[in-house]
Amino acid sequence: MSVAFLIEQLLNGVQFGVMLFLMAAGLTLVFGVMGLINLAHGSLFMLGAFFCSYIAEITGSFWLGLGGGFLAAAAAGALIEVLVIRRLYDRDHLDQVLATFALILIFSELVRWVFGDQPLYLDIPPLLSGALPLPGGGGYPVYRFAIILAGLATALGLYLLIAKTRLGMRIRAGESDREMIGALGVDIRTLYTAVFALGAALAGFAGGMVGALQSVQVGMGEPVLILAFVVIVIGGIGSVKGALIGSVLVGLTDTLGRVFLPQAFKLVLPASEATAVGSALASVAIYLLMAVILAWRPKGLFPVNA
Repeated sequence: MSVAFLIEQLLNGVQFGVMLFLMAAGLTLVFGVMGLINLAHGSLFMLGAFFCSYIAEITGSFWLGLGGGFLAAAAAGALIEVLVIRRLYDRDHLDQVLATFALILIFSELVRWVFGDQPLYLDIPPLLSGALPLPGGGGYPVYRFAIILAGLATALGLYLLIAKTRLGMRIRAGESDREMIGALGVDIRTLYTAVFALGAALAGFAGGMVGALQSVQVGMGEPVLILAFVVIVIGGIGSVKGALIGSVLVGLTDTLGRVFLPQAFKLVLPASEATAVGSALASVAIYLLMAVILAWRPKGLFPVNA
């Protein structure tokens, strides 16, 4: 096993984790501030990917597509919050789950009606094509490295927003005591709409970035949504820092497990059995990681109310 191969797999794990962070950050903000379980978050990821691919195709610009996907997801998020989500704040979590699951079905059919059944494909922009040299030989795709940088920049931006701005102060207050900030004159409805739109925009941005790595198709958001929930449970519900650390842990565990577990089992099992056993164990590795962390810290690594 070469050094370049090991570094490449580590970077793949970080890149996958950063993509999950873009999803999980919005999800944990919405749940932490608004107490809402939003199963439709994956649909906003899908929406961002479709708008990015469609706008890039008709304009010839990946960057316009990425911006369009970001704005489309934010607008859809704000619209959903105003029309649907506002009616769910005082309902129990079962009602929230049922309503947002219905939104998944609605979005899937709307996207299929507007964009068709066939997958869309998004080309990597020329500026981010090519590969970066790795120690020991080989190279790492520039685009994947750009996703890592974009995710880290987003994490920094969210930290500055939440810790250094008036809006962030209101978001933090909303996590602690929403009734009190409402009594102090803060327009809680506008705050909730802004938070939900921000979370949706992050999901749309993630979808647009990932659209150049895989086909853009109906239903692409649900598998990512499941992993995003694992991330926020590991990191601590409502914690952006926890979402970042948890996403990197999940990304590395999933990527390295799928690469190295089958190889490890080949030392003690026949090749065919080793591949089957290793692949099966790799598919549940992140859930084992979650179980271990929750046994150690039941509220996650960085619970906001710890």
